[in-house]
Amino acid sequence: MPNAVLDQLIQAMRGSGLDFAAPPAEVRRKFDGLLATMPSPEGETFEATSLGGVPALECVTDAQGGTLLYFHGGGYIAGSAAGYRGLAADIGRAAGLHTISIDYRLAPEAPFPAALDDGVAAYRALLDRGVAPGSIAFAGDSAGGGLALSVLIRLRDGGLPLPAAALLLSPWLDLACAGGSMEGKAAADPSLSPEGLRACAAHYLGATAARDPLASPLYADLSGLPPLMVQVGSSEVLLDDATRLAAAAGAAGTSVRLEIWPEMIHVWQSFAFMLPEGREAVGNAAAFLSRQVGQNQD
Repeated sequence: MPNAVLDQLIQAMRGSGLDFAAPPAEVRRKFDGLLATMPSPEGETFEATSLGGVPALECVTDAQGGTLLYFHGGGYIAGSAAGYRGLAADIGRAAGLHTISIDYRLAPEAPFPAALDDGVAAYRALLDRGVAPGSIAFAGDSAGGGLALSVLIRLRDGGLPLPAAALLLSPWLDLACAGGSMEGKAAADPSLSPEGLRACAAHYLGATAARDPLASPLYADLSGLPPLMVQVGSSEVLLDDATRLAAAAGAAGTSVRLEIWPEMIHVWQSFAFMLPEGREAVGNAAAFLSRQVGQNQD
């Protein structure tokens, strides 16, 4: 069916001039400018804080359902907790969770595994505060979705107690960019390109192999992880990252729910303030998180 709002978004993205293959400083300037145009969530207050020495942004709320630890997107070279505060707060509010977003270190100044180390440190800090692991959920979009999954794998391998669940929005999971949709959906995707993602991967990986399972968690052992929910649009170059993850996680015995949304674009949930499909997707995601956290607190 015709979707005038979606068409408007696609046209705006194609005209933004954002190219992740450009030098990181230019990417950050343009990406931060785009994020600054997103409306601030109504009625929400945010405070700067830190978790395990990692800068973070906390959404001040009286939510008692648990804690959402959010990992922002930006290709590992751009983005910020402040820039994604609307999306993180929307999901947390809908799920009844207290939301904290971290500002993990960015490449190329801090290549792999700096972001991973920061994610683990932030989670450990929550545990040190006395927050029960079963009351914590992870969420992340794009590179942040991949990072959230990598943190889960590192925690599992280290024998630490795991959070209740993880929500992955349009996750980037394969830094080798080997999925068929990387080229097959390139013309349909107004946000990301194979060239841009490969440039980001080079900045982030440094000397690390692209298929390292902690950098590209699609290649990891996915057994023993908490329930996962993955949302992806059919118009994304990252479509196959999501579908391959669902198949691999399911085969490994990990519970995974995959939603493929027709015609949706990269992280369309961030446009929930204007896009009905974004609001619906956030609602689905929040229901999943609330249910999983609630089950672990019963």
